[in-house]
Amino acid sequence: MPELPEIEVILRGIAPYLVGNKITNLTIHTANLRWPISTELKELLPGQTVLSLERKGKYLVLSCPVGGVLFHLGMTGYLRIVPVDSVLGKHDHFDIVFQNGVVLRLNDVRRFGAVLWAGSEPLMHKLLAELGPEPLSEAFDKTYLYQMSRKRKMAVKQFIMNPKVVAGIGNIYANEILFHAGIQPTTPAGLLSLAQSHTLVHAIKIVLNTSIGVGGTMLDFRDGSEKLGYFPQQFAVYGRGSKPCLKCTDTIQYQRMGQRSIYFCPSCQK
Repeated sequence: MPELPEIEVILRGIAPYLVGNKITNLTIHTANLRWPISTELKELLPGQTVLSLERKGKYLVLSCPVGGVLFHLGMTGYLRIVPVDSVLGKHDHFDIVFQNGVVLRLNDVRRFGAVLWAGSEPLMHKLLAELGPEPLSEAFDKTYLYQMSRKRKMAVKQFIMNPKVVAGIGNIYANEILFHAGIQPTTPAGLLSLAQSHTLVHAIKIVLNTSIGVGGTMLDFRDGSEKLGYFPQQFAVYGRGSKPCLKCTDTIQYQRMGQRSIYFCPSCQK
């Protein structure tokens, strides 16, 4: 599943082609995604100039004077820039055609993604309004995380994956972040000290920025120019159950928490 760094890489890859350019046409090849794509988009978007492309958690918001479009890539979706005469693929579902001769195309094998009209105030859409702060923003700091964790009995791994606490941290990154912070994933969030909160916030920013810098985590992930991501080569714990820890050589442990996997080093993470 594309997570926050993958979405950020896509954003950086496609934004230069879109911002400031005019939409000339829009084609819905498959309307039945996670939610049906509204035909209203075909009336609203042609003739509009893209003002901005922003990321909020795992969502992308394309804004025009008339309003915004919300994209979510689900389990297998990705957005890419293709020439206007590019041949349509089997799982290509949605195109926005631009005056500069490029097409923003959504491909989604499992069709769990979404393209939604978000109205005149897209960042206030119900899917975005309750999200916590961006993990890479200044608003997300040790004081905020410490205060949010008070009296929380849930495991810290579940806590940082809660989108109402912080937007966009998925399972792969949660494992890597907690290893980087030296915190056991099952530790109750309410037991975090202020110092641990500082360490955890720092780890979140370091791990996410590192992944963004090398192009994301997924072996089959593509950015806007079809480039592969390579962060899996740097995994410290995720997917390394029963293998030696890269820091101390103790054995990486694997557990299940609900439907999610936990990987950790029992010596490095307390």
